[in-house]
Amino acid sequence: MPSYKLTYFNGRGRGELARLLFAAGGIEYEDVRVAGEQWQELKPKTPFGQLPILDVDGTMICQGMAIGRLIAKAVGLAGKTDLEAARADMIIDGLEDLGHKVLPIFIEKDENKKAELKKEFTEKTLPPALDHFEKLASAEGYFVGNSLTWADVNFFAFLGFMTGFVPGDHLKGKVNLNKVMGNVTSNAGIAKWLKERPETEF
Repeated sequence: MPSYKLTYFNGRGRGELARLLFAAGGIEYEDVRVAGEQWQELKPKTPFGQLPILDVDGTMICQGMAIGRLIAKAVGLAGKTDLEAARADMIIDGLEDLGHKVLPIFIEKDENKKAELKKEFTEKTLPPALDHFEKLASAEGYFVGNSLTWADVNFFAFLGFMTGFVPGDHLKGKVNLNKVMGNVTSNAGIAKWLKERPETEF
């Protein structure tokens, strides 16, 4: 079994998918959380000057989705066939596209502009995007096949992060997506992690 060390800030953000996948697979790892001077010292040593990074037996992997895909394969959540894996990647990429549209809200400092961005996102951008994901999820609550994959886990992680700064009952009336959320939280390892994970600002 490889030795894993995940490094990210003291928050969920783009590091939480990896933590959830490790939890789902019951894989032990070192959860390193950095801030301030620690990050400034580490930043020049990272591949792209950003976090998260995953150290696997001394090899450093960067980019959240590359890390997620690696762990998903290790824990059997990447899809059972090449076609299932591609469909999972399709969901992942769709969430990445949506995430890029959330980012301006997260980084905006002016509170009035932030409020305008939130309003536009929740009223115009988010509803049609969630409609697409609702159609892509099965009646059983899976994006791929008939069992949990990292696509489901990432949707859960994304929605949790997004709701942290764009509050609301975004899945109201979304039967399939609510089942996706339920399937993720009913995984024993993930349920344990959700109960025990530290409270953070983001």
